[in-house]
Formats: sequence, structure tokens, C-alpha cells
Amino acid sequence: MAKRRTTAKAKAKYSKETYTFWYESMLLMRRFEEKAGQLYGQQKIRGFCHLYIGQEACASGAITALEKDDKWITAYRDHAHPLGLGTDPGAVMAELFGKATGTTKGKGGSMHIFDKERNFMGGHGIVGAQVPMGLGIGFAEKYKGTKNLCICHMGDGAVRQGAVHEAFNLAMLYKTPVIFVIENNGYAMGTSVKRTSNVTELYQIGESYDMPAFPVDGMNVEAIHEAVAEAAERARRGDGPTLLEFRTYRYKGHSMSDPQKYRTKEEVEEYKQRDPIEQVLKTIQDNKILTEEEISEINAKVKKQVADAVKFAEESPWPDGQAAFEDVYVQEDYPFTME
Repeated sequence: MAKRRTTAKAKAKYSKETYTFWYESMLLMRRFEEKAGQLYGQQKIRGFCHLYIGQEACASGAITALEKDDKWITAYRDHAHPLGLGTDPGAVMAELFGKATGTTKGKGGSMHIFDKERNFMGGHGIVGAQVPMGLGIGFAEKYKGTKNLCICHMGDGAVRQGAVHEAFNLAMLYKTPVIFVIENNGYAMGTSVKRTSNVTELYQIGESYDMPAFPVDGMNVEAIHEAVAEAAERARRGDGPTLLEFRTYRYKGHSMSDPQKYRTKEEVEEYKQRDPIEQVLKTIQDNKILTEEEISEINAKVKKQVADAVKFAEESPWPDGQAAFEDVYVQEDYPFTME
């Protein structure tokens, strides 16, 4: 195993509250998903399960750059975003279990977490499908005359979908307040970007539509925050969308069934030297933003949150058969629902 790099002392640029949020939220995402991976192995979580481990900065840094009334939408690697936005970890875990107390009452599972109260408009299982939906959400905010925006996350594989390019074109045409984010973790499932496209600098795709587009260090939460804040300012003043390519990395496979034969252990370890949580922790410690006691308290708090979430999920009831006919139509007495 390679030794972790020693880096120069990182100067703190933000408040204690911001660094504390980054550390605590990313740690919750990491510990929650580590536990989810264990539970999947025990067959308590079934179906598909796509972990975000290594990519936490992509969600946490964006959250601090946006406002509470902004909207969020992403693909099926969707556990971390709602956790960072404040969704109850117990409800997210219960959804992974398929329990009635889950975020979508056990009907969505891992790929379809949703929280209207947090303006998290869901994870979506069809590759690229969330991109035109994100455009529509942003257009609705413009139509209503708000200053809100929609941030739309997608994987590097989604940029091959035609609907993504249609959305980019319309977003620029209507100057829609959307921030498009490519979470480029290097592999669309098990296929590297270099094997699927002549354009490997994915942010350059935005330039085809005269859309401001930039690459961002996706392992650095401060860089994420700054890039999203700049894009948000552009959207709110009516100048339209921005495309950001977060160059990140997932430590685990595409899903829990992925043997990861397409990359080396050395490559994974190299990225772990730039771990986003370790970077923030080093800044906190170097600048004495938190005491070691305060850091330990956060660690203990997160550990308890995850344990409580598991307990809640295990003790929650399964949805009954009637639930299959509920939440299908807005009209509660829709006459064509089968009894």
C-alpha cells in the first residue's frame, strides 16, 4: 500500500461552521455507505446499490454554495446528496431496505431516493433521464420568476445520451437557471472515458453550445464550493446555465456486483491519497479550527446516526400489498385503478 502523501499546511479560507459541515456531512455519507455495503453483503439490502464513496465532496461542496430553495436532481448514485441536504438517515436506510418508512415508502429503493421537503427531486435510474428533467425544473423557476435554480448531477456516461445534448441546447436558448454537473469518476460502469469518446475533456462539450464550462477538482470540497457558487451567481442574474466537470473518483465498483477488473488497485490507491475527507480534516487540524475533542465528538455522533438508521430500518414494517396502488395518481379516487 502506498503511503499517504504529506502536503503543505492548507490555509483555511472559510468559517468554522463551513468546515465543520463539510467534515461532518462527508463523514456521514462515507460511514452510511460503508454500512450499506456491509448490509448488502448480508442481503438485508437487495437489488441495485451504487455507492458514492470517494465522491463525497461533489455533494457537500455544492450544498454550501447553494440556497435552501434551490432544487436538486441526480442519477442513481443518490444516497449522499439527500444525507447532506438533511434528509433523515433512518428514512434513507429504510428505503434501501424496502421498508414502508423509507423516503419513497419502500417503492423506490437505492436508485430512487426522494425528499420533497429538502427539494431533492430524486435519483433516477435511466441514464441521462434526469438531465432534461433538471432543465424543466430550472425552467419552472424562471417561469415563476424566482431566483432559485436547479443543480443537475450526471455521470460521465450520461453525456453520450442524446437527451443530454437536447437539454444543453434548450438551456442556453432559454437561459435557464441550471447548473449541469458531470461527476466524472473515470468510468461509465466499467468503460473508461478514453474508450468511449474522442472528447475526453468532458467540460468542453458545453462549449459546443456556447455554455460556460469548466473542469473542477472533484476531490477538493473547497474547489467544488467555489465553482458552484460562481455558476449559481451566473444563473441568478439571468445569464443561464453552466457546465461543471467534477473530476472525482469512486473507490468502490459501479455497483455492488462490479468485480472492478477494468482498473488496478494501484490506481484506486493513488486517488485515495487525495481523499476529500482527509483533505478537509487536515485543514481543520492544521488551522486548529476544531479541537481533537470536537473532532472525536463528530465521529461519535456520525457513528450513532448510522447505527440508529440501521436500527430504524430493521425495526420498520414492510409495505402492505395495498401500497402498490397508492401514490400512482394525483387523483385519489382515480376510477381505473384496479382493486
